[in-house]
Amino acid sequence: MLPRFPAPRSGSAPLVARVALGLVMFPHGAQHALGLFGGYGFRGTLGWMTGTLGFPTALAALAIVVELVAPFALIAGVGARLAALGIIGLMLGAISTHAPNGFFMNWFGALPAGHEGFEYHLIAIALAAVVVLEGSGNLSAERLLQRRVA
Repeated sequence: MLPRFPAPRSGSAPLVARVALGLVMFPHGAQHALGLFGGYGFRGTLGWMTGTLGFPTALAALAIVVELVAPFALIAGVGARLAALGIIGLMLGAISTHAPNGFFMNWFGALPAGHEGFEYHLIAIALAAVVVLEGSGNLSAERLLQRRVA
């Protein structure tokens, strides 16, 4: 049987966590899925993830879709826990590729492009964990539906 999460709680912390995470992840997902902001689009990103990183095709395609859809779910506050779990999975996968580069991001351009550390990924995981544990918080579609049903 699947575990049941408690209903989304009211509160500002989950609101801040889900909106911040959604706003940060949207440009990333738009790069990978749509080719916006200088990205390679779905086909190019899929080729990079499978060819260069060695991820299985189905997993890479799922990751790209999650990167695009999860930010909208987080910002709207609908299916936010599932979206946050998806982001955690993405960030764990990203850490697996960034761990050899160390902890720190490439803030001063000392490393070649693409050789950043994993500190950003830990912050994203922490924000996502707040949403998984607390739900969507205030100003969410989930809270609105919860009030209407109650």
